[in-house]
Amino acid sequence: MLPLAIVAGIVIYLVFHNVPALHGVAAWYYPYNNTIMPLGTFLVLFVTFCKADFKKLIPVKWHLRVAIVQIVVALLLVWVINSMHITGAPLVLLEAALVCIVCPCATAAAVMTAKLGGNLEETTSFTFISNILSALLISLFFPMLPHTTGGETLSFLATFACILRKVGFVLFFPMVVAFVVKHWMKPFHRAVVGIKDLSFYLWAGTIVVDAGTTAMNITNSMDMVSLSLLFTIAALSLLVCLMQFSFGHFIGRHIDKSVDCGQALGQKNTTVAIWVATVFLNPLSSVGPGCYILWQNTINSIEIYARARKERRQPAFNGTPAPRLARSRVVVRTKSKR
Repeated sequence: MLPLAIVAGIVIYLVFHNVPALHGVAAWYYPYNNTIMPLGTFLVLFVTFCKADFKKLIPVKWHLRVAIVQIVVALLLVWVINSMHITGAPLVLLEAALVCIVCPCATAAAVMTAKLGGNLEETTSFTFISNILSALLISLFFPMLPHTTGGETLSFLATFACILRKVGFVLFFPMVVAFVVKHWMKPFHRAVVGIKDLSFYLWAGTIVVDAGTTAMNITNSMDMVSLSLLFTIAALSLLVCLMQFSFGHFIGRHIDKSVDCGQALGQKNTTVAIWVATVFLNPLSSVGPGCYILWQNTINSIEIYARARKERRQPAFNGTPAPRLARSRVVVRTKSKR
């Protein structure tokens, strides 16, 4: 489903881009593209919150471990940029990598975690923590970067408020609506949670839009930079994606939270990342999180396939034959009347 969604988004964009008869329809749709993505995110989160137990939406120990890794890697990258006085194309590359690291956990990470057998509530809780953490990291680290590319410079509080305003409504509003539906609209709630994998298919629909937008951004960037730089950014974003998923799995391996930590650290809200890169950094760095969409969903597809294949190979009763029930003879003794 996920590779199909990616291919569909790219093909749809290329068709509308290269067929002159469809340019009018594309021009009519374009203003609505920025509205469809928040709407899709809202629906995915709404269905996810309908299935979640609100009493279990609390911080746990592995949240701190994942957050520390994100902070340390981002700080190290900022230190490299400033200590080596990096500028030009290398700066664009490192900015693309940095924005893929500091951007928040994707709202669909909980959907993927549940699909892979992880804990839905714990990953959902980390989504909230991650958005606040990312707002802090961006507000602290981005002003330290060389502003030679026209990126917007704001104060710490202004940047922090701007980012929270960007993600807060989409993140908190679905939770409020789901809480109301769960407690006061129970027939509708049962209908929503009764549809198997609804949030997953809604998420696949948002990937179609994400992939098409990524193809559009890359096509527009080809007029400004060389193909070699674009391919280098794409390759670097792949490396960052693999690194973050690997670190997450390593962190959670010893506490039986490999899936949860991998999704929390590896799956990113690339919509926010693209916006942050466009506003505060060199706009070319937005190609990094744009390609990250393709990489993270490719990894998710492989993980889903591997889990499904593993489940098919497992014999019934985990290889243990069902025990035979011993036949018992019930003897009833009665006293004879004489």
